[in-house]
Amino acid sequence: MSIWEPELAGRVDHETIDSRLLRDNPLGDPHVRPLWIYTPPGYDASGDRRYPVIYVIQGYTGHVAMWANRTAYRRTPLETADAVFAGEQAPPCIIVYVDAWTSYGGSQFVDSPGTGKYHSYLCDEVVPWVDAHYRTIAARDSRAIAGKSSGGFGAMITPMLRPDLFGALATHAGDTLYEYCYLTEFSKAARALRDFDHDVQKWWADFRSRTAFTNKHDTTLLITLGVAACFSADPDGTPRLPFDPRTGQLIPELWDRWLAWDPVRMVDRYRDALLSQRAIWIDAGTHDEWFLDLGADAFRQGLERVGVPPEKIHFELFDAGHGAIDYRYPLAIKWLAERLSVTAAAA
Repeated sequence: MSIWEPELAGRVDHETIDSRLLRDNPLGDPHVRPLWIYTPPGYDASGDRRYPVIYVIQGYTGHVAMWANRTAYRRTPLETADAVFAGEQAPPCIIVYVDAWTSYGGSQFVDSPGTGKYHSYLCDEVVPWVDAHYRTIAARDSRAIAGKSSGGFGAMITPMLRPDLFGALATHAGDTLYEYCYLTEFSKAARALRDFDHDVQKWWADFRSRTAFTNKHDTTLLITLGVAACFSADPDGTPRLPFDPRTGQLIPELWDRWLAWDPVRMVDRYRDALLSQRAIWIDAGTHDEWFLDLGADAFRQGLERVGVPPEKIHFELFDAGHGAIDYRYPLAIKWLAERLSVTAAAA
């Protein structure tokens, strides 16, 4: 097998989708988006057989092509997913790799006047397109969503908001418990903005004028500005930071808008949707730099508090930070595939 272009047992189709909902988005980002669809071994020869689907969404600054990225001594996520089905470790599934990149680096998979209608794009355009073009089992009990970091956040909230579409999820180090994962970033951002007259838009103009990530504060400021565009933008699309850019003091009415998107805080509001899930995978590294291991545990405890049966939950903390945890992805894919309905009668 070539380490440069290994042959997959399944097939990856590189498609595009022309999104009506992303046309005229506030950042002027492309509305024609790539969509990668993996079909498992035997799909082409299986006649009219239909398959469950797992949607995979990316972390912040990620886009669909990242799933083909190779790091030393590791297979790509496309290859590790393929190995699950090539080795018959789980019932075969279609896997859909969704692109929700924005100029700010991400969309958090929500609808926002600051970025665009990315939640609706995923649910109301991508899912129907896939069901129309591939032999899916078009039912929520046969449909899951998975992701890491911001993608893990999206994987948590999407089934809460749309339990009619998604019946299972996997979150790897998903953004949650915001008092730990975001507050320390705000203090760092306020310090960094001293170099830009306390104006995040001056930093943004500087960032766009040079090679990205050549300033040591770029990552912190990009995430802060980008998530503000998702969670606390004005109706005209202007991102509002949830803190005073000079002192770092929180602005309660804006911070509350962020907290409303904290999956830990969403659990009680979306209890019925969570109770309806067939399977929920939660994991994180024990020394995650954004303390998302604490958030993962808090989310699990919230699920148990509202009555989600323990047998529906896989929870695991493992020795790692936030990065290089892609080896977890095929574990969750296998676990989800074993729990999704494989019969069209589920519809």
